[in-house]
Amino acid sequence: MVYVISKAGKPLMSTERHGKVRRLLKQGLAKVVKREPFTVQLLYDTTTYTQPVTVGLDIGSKTTGVSAVTEKKEMFSAEVELRDDIKGLLIERRQYRRMRRYRKVRYRKPRFLNRARGDRWLAPSLQWKVDAHIRIVDMLGRIMPIERVVVEVAPFDTQKILNPDIEGEDYQNGVQKGFWDVREYCLWRAGYRSELSGKRGILEVHHIVPRSKGGTDTPSNLIVLTADEHKAVHEGRIRIPKSKIEKIKLLKDAAHVSTIGWHIVNRLRERYSVEVTYGSTTKAKRLSCGMEKSHRVDAFIIAGGDLQERLREWYLGKFLRRQNRSLHRANPIKGGVRPVNTIKEAYGFRRYDRVEYEGIIGIIAGLRSSGYFAIRSLSWEKIHDSAKHSKLRLIEGAKTLMLERRKERIPLHLEEDGVSCARI
Repeated sequence: MVYVISKAGKPLMSTERHGKVRRLLKQGLAKVVKREPFTVQLLYDTTTYTQPVTVGLDIGSKTTGVSAVTEKKEMFSAEVELRDDIKGLLIERRQYRRMRRYRKVRYRKPRFLNRARGDRWLAPSLQWKVDAHIRIVDMLGRIMPIERVVVEVAPFDTQKILNPDIEGEDYQNGVQKGFWDVREYCLWRAGYRSELSGKRGILEVHHIVPRSKGGTDTPSNLIVLTADEHKAVHEGRIRIPKSKIEKIKLLKDAAHVSTIGWHIVNRLRERYSVEVTYGSTTKAKRLSCGMEKSHRVDAFIIAGGDLQERLREWYLGKFLRRQNRSLHRANPIKGGVRPVNTIKEAYGFRRYDRVEYEGIIGIIAGLRSSGYFAIRSLSWEKIHDSAKHSKLRLIEGAKTLMLERRKERIPLHLEEDGVSCARI
């Protein structure tokens, strides 16, 4: 699928007539403005007749699905991997700033009186995910005429996930009812003994999965230890048994999706005509059509996909970090030479540039001052660990959102139980 925009920059209908596009480019009547997804801009005046395009958005915490359809065919299909390192990077930045205040280097004054939060405030990690979903839709809005956007919101019942049999008054009568706080309940549950050794003494409550890694304050993620055992666990001298770790159900992703759903809807309503659907509706329609579960299939269903001709090609997308704070590391430079990982450019190449190596297209995953780079696919599969810079050809500069075209043979779905389903 080749996406087309007019001379004035207005999105037109995409086309699969590659021969015509090739002739326009050769005759100088069009130019390439984007490689992935492949987009050309016409250099002559033309009509702007378009068909309505509906975009379906399957919100996710780690991966989001997006599909654009018309009445007859699917125009775009992608799965985009979101970043999950925002919180860790903010913690790292805070550590650098604190340490810098105690050294004779550039000083940054501490801030503590400008932390006012608005009504729509979200944690930075969640706010980034909201912005990422908006960017995906805006990217499609620049290359195709979007008439409406359909978003699936998914309010998860976390108590139902932990206890499938819960109903009615059980929501109010939890295991902690009657206890002052969660610590008191955990001590009572453990019989006021260590849950590792059974010893008595000064007892402390320990998070099995740290909160920084998605752990919560729920009793299932807490274990009672003695003060000495607690210290030994943090020092690595004692490990929590795997049997206790495997029993924990992390609800981080479910909580994120439940939180950001309506924030995304409200942001999109400022720019597009937006409709809302729910996971139960999507699941019922997908099962009736006999389609396999995936983010882009759900997005196709959300967009109203049914009889439309589906694409044989789809895009794998990934958000990448462009900046590198390692240039301001706390460790001083020894011998006047910076560590290798602080290189931002070498031999005209930057990290995450899309390059061609011996006929294979990938991205630069690691730079070296020697001129030998690590090349990976967007899904991080190894292409070469030490490719010489002179054998690389730059295809596309690094961007925060990189897309990689994938081919997949989609099975032909025939009518099942009287319902017509999508076909190639």
